[in-house]
Amino acid sequence: MSGQVSAAARGHLAMLAFSALIAGSFSLGSLTANLISPVAFSALRFLMAAGFVGAAALVMGAFRRGDGRAPWRYGLLGLCLAAYFVLMFEGLKTAPPVATAAVFTLTPILAAGFGWLLLRQITTARIAAALAIGGAGAVWVIFRADLAALMRFEVGRGEVVYFWGCVAHALYTPLVRKLNRGESPLVFSFGVLITGFVMLTVWGWGDIVATDWAALPGIVWITLLYTALFASAVTFVLLQYAALRLPASKVMAYTYLTPSWVILWEVALGKPLPGALVLVGVAATMVALGMLVRE
Repeated sequence: MSGQVSAAARGHLAMLAFSALIAGSFSLGSLTANLISPVAFSALRFLMAAGFVGAAALVMGAFRRGDGRAPWRYGLLGLCLAAYFVLMFEGLKTAPPVATAAVFTLTPILAAGFGWLLLRQITTARIAAALAIGGAGAVWVIFRADLAALMRFEVGRGEVVYFWGCVAHALYTPLVRKLNRGESPLVFSFGVLITGFVMLTVWGWGDIVATDWAALPGIVWITLLYTALFASAVTFVLLQYAALRLPASKVMAYTYLTPSWVILWEVALGKPLPGALVLVGVAATMVALGMLVRE
């Protein structure tokens, strides 16, 4: 039992780090989305991330005979993540970071649904209550404790586009658990990244060759490096690791922390600090996470 609890605790820590790292994609992505094709950006991002993960797997001796069996599994997972990242950057062309973070909080509910469909994972009343509390807290944070701003919320094209990306992301989480056949998180992530890169390259070859890479602004390369190393390579491994140890609804529940991290990113980039009432929403997300961590 203690071993199982320890594995679950490590899964929760992995997702805590995941939520902090992934939040940077929203703030940096909003500065980059209109400067480069989302498909071209994502293809190079996947290639760089695959290089980081593959090198780490080689150094750690993670590759084993038979890891490449049933390659269709990597293709299916790669398709989910490729769709998510392309649609995310497409959505950020018109939707601000806080609005996309609002859409992102729908993924735990979607993941719970896919977890039941694919794995028959049951969402208990306590988990459902935690998801509801965390969702309410996240929305409160997103709209900076401004009820008038919440009431004025209108769903634009960018939010709709990104929603479908979140559907793909939510499907990815239970699929990892269903399709993994004992491969290490590093090896499994490497396979997903390589197949995702191939799909994006075939799909967006015209955009890739049409991009004037040498003329891109510095912020594009900063965002590319951050998203490839931290928001792709590192978070993919963290997500794989956690998905093998936690139910899909619990894994994706950590997305409720993302709005809080996004606000911190926005402040770091020069945006004003939110008011004290926003801390009520942060506290609600912490309560939800406490409910989810408790076995």
